[in-house]
Amino acid sequence: MHRRSFVTGSGAFIALVSVGFGKGYAAVTKKENFPPAPQWKPSFRQPTGKIIERISYYLDGKRDFSVFRNGTCVVLKQGLSDKDAKSFSLTTLSNIFNSHPDMNPLSMDDGNILVRYNQPAMNVVLRDVARAHWPEIEKHHLEGLAASEVLITPQGPNKFDDFGKQALLGRAYMFMDAAAPEIIEIHRAN
Repeated sequence: MHRRSFVTGSGAFIALVSVGFGKGYAAVTKKENFPPAPQWKPSFRQPTGKIIERISYYLDGKRDFSVFRNGTCVVLKQGLSDKDAKSFSLTTLSNIFNSHPDMNPLSMDDGNILVRYNQPAMNVVLRDVARAHWPEIEKHHLEGLAASEVLITPQGPNKFDDFGKQALLGRAYMFMDAAAPEIIEIHRAN
């Protein structure tokens, strides 16, 4: 990714901690409850064309990526066929979903927020879409946490400023894509 596109935000997340030790841990790891996923499924989608345009910009138009139905994008290894790109994308999203879904949200130079994960995947939260749907984000952002999940932020455990609320929105889209993965496009570099 081209570094000039990133602006560090004061709302950066310090750590992600999943509480599940001791009593009750077995209940969290039961197959029907694993992996833990948030309840929030935003009622609105972001425009796919705008997501593709922004992700391409953040990658300086130099990388191929796949796009899932709810906007999660997976940066592809160079030279993958469409078939291999789909397989790689599905595996990448599954790896995020079935492990600790750490996220690293960044404020971008265009005012959007990019939510990255420990795998080569990301979601962009478009500033204008977030503004248009702010009442829902404000009301439901805490439902973007999985059961027993604690995010440590500069404001304190599970306390979110506007930046953090939008990061949870982006991650909610990733969880929706992971729960019902559907690749809608393989975008090729210019």
